[in-house]
Amino acid sequence: MSEANDAPVEQPASFAFTPANLAKAKAYIAKYPSGRQASAVLALLDLAQRQHDNWLPRAAMDVVADMLHMPRIRVYEVATFYSMVNLRPVGKHFFQICTTTPCWLRGSDEVVKACEKKLGITIGETTPDGLFTLTEVECLGACVNAPIIQVNDDFYEDLDGPATERLIEALKRGETPKPGSVIGRQTSAPVGGPQTLTDPSLAGVKR
Repeated sequence: MSEANDAPVEQPASFAFTPANLAKAKAYIAKYPSGRQASAVLALLDLAQRQHDNWLPRAAMDVVADMLHMPRIRVYEVATFYSMVNLRPVGKHFFQICTTTPCWLRGSDEVVKACEKKLGITIGETTPDGLFTLTEVECLGACVNAPIIQVNDDFYEDLDGPATERLIEALKRGETPKPGSVIGRQTSAPVGGPQTLTDPSLAGVKR
């Protein structure tokens, strides 16, 4: 049985930054002038989320609000606005699948189907073993290499159905596939390699 988005979430009673993360939080806050500390809110929310298994409980949001001398409701507003903030537990491998127009035109529907078929869950759910969570997101900013999945902090690009299934299989085996284009494309170069300036002898030529 998978975990759905509307399932109740057990909230921890308290939250405290580790000493190392508290030092980082203070360093983030110190970047802003007096009276502008609230500008550090996203950095502190991200820090708290990373400490707390990649999701952000209300207790952590309250700690961040108090550190920044912000009304707690303002921090809740920020946390509920940004999709990168997870307000409920997610799997070890957090799949954010881009389905915006460029990815859709290049086959993101097949990527979504491959994930659902291989994992037995749908968008918004987590596998019973807690290893995978599927979410649908807007543009991930790598449209030239669409379709794209962001897995935690890594981008996997130029995907199709079979490549997506291979990615999942590797993660299940405990492997960490190399991020980037799964077809070996160099950054955002054309599929099949460069089409211009292909003569190596021109490299470094002074004009």
